Amino acid sequence: MSGNLSSKPWLPSTSPPTITFYNANLVDTESGEVIPNSVVKIKNGSIIKVTSRRSEELLFDSESNAVDLKGQYICPVQITIAYRTAFVAREMLLRGFTTARDTGGADAALRDAISEGLLVGPRLFIAGKALSQTGGHGDFRASYQGDEYKCCGGYSPSFARVCNGVPECLNAARDELRQGADFIKIMCGGGVATPTDALDMLQFTAQEIQAITTTASNSKTYVTAHAYSVEAIRHAVDNGVRGIEHGNFIDEETAAYCKEKGVVFTPTLVTYKGMTQPPFDQFLDKFSREKNRQVLASGLGALSILQKTGATICYGSDLLAGLHSLQNEEFSIRSSVLSSKEILQSATINAAKLLGMQNRLGCIKEGAIADILILNNNPLQDITLLDRIDKTLFAILKDGRVVFKRSDWLSVDPLYDPCRIQPK
Repeated sequence: MSGNLSSKPWLPSTSPPTITFYNANLVDTESGEVIPNSVVKIKNGSIIKVTSRRSEELLFDSESNAVDLKGQYICPVQITIAYRTAFVAREMLLRGFTTARDTGGADAALRDAISEGLLVGPRLFIAGKALSQTGGHGDFRASYQGDEYKCCGGYSPSFARVCNGVPECLNAARDELRQGADFIKIMCGGGVATPTDALDMLQFTAQEIQAITTTASNSKTYVTAHAYSVEAIRHAVDNGVRGIEHGNFIDEETAAYCKEKGVVFTPTLVTYKGMTQPPFDQFLDKFSREKNRQVLASGLGALSILQKTGATICYGSDLLAGLHSLQNEEFSIRSSVLSSKEILQSATINAAKLLGMQNRLGCIKEGAIADILILNNNPLQDITLLDRIDKTLFAILKDGRVVFKRSDWLSVDPLYDPCRIQPK
């Protein structure tokens, strides 16, 4: 027995199958084109061959399962923000998201449990606990609550931890990295769901942000920031932050400045819409509902500004509580401003680059991880079909293993057999 298996007997005992898809319409996310009559060969969880040349040797070698897609569309799987629990993770995978960047709450144990096959879900890139100042967007104490809510150097039971002053910020950032965070998330401005901070509030000092971004840089990773307003965005970027979550109140000058700095934006429009719909419209108090109205009203305008300036945009949702089932609606919301190509790129190659996984995720090319959707229509012509996966999605593969299928070819991998349920 290998050392790996003896120390972790729960790891999958079989390799992913070798599969050759042919007669496929290949969706190329980089060029925004469809390559007809393509052949894609997968082995050991990776794509080892992509070609338009059919050969008997390639299609019907002794080790390969040959699958005739009959013109169906083979598309890279989506990458998104948002994650909370094991149930949510499973449902997210079945909605076609095999990779998720979590910006507050998921820990290394959860990430590793999914990676090792103990839980079903997307592979995770995690921030651990988001960092917030006292009274900031990660401080969920009501105004009458004191410090008893915090313990252990600012730790909190929510998705964030509170830290104040350079020493505490250094400690918090270093501690999240120690616990396995892939990157750091900070709160630089007011938010919708917290009871004490106005949307135009600036959070953390320049020195505190610089301490956090320097710590991340020293560990060869980056900091992303919750920020809505122009002031909060510039406050973050001026002090070394490389990603902006939301950005609903951005203007053209700031968007151009951020593009020059290489800052990546992740709008999350579906969560604001979701919180206006029953029963979720009662999720927020009166103060927070007014804040939600403001960010909802400005979301599409911000998306248009980011597109106009050529800023890099990723796909996100930031859904809370029971709102996760709305995740795919972000495709439809964005379609009123962005092209199908731009939206698909936001969920594939743009997000992969932010994760440091370019040419490995979000694409179908030789050497890439075999995360694939099989669709009955072309998402480059109509991206909203990804919001109707009950009718358009025929199969999901993660690491070359079949997670879900509606066709007769092959079988659901034993790793995913317990989750043979319809995507929602």
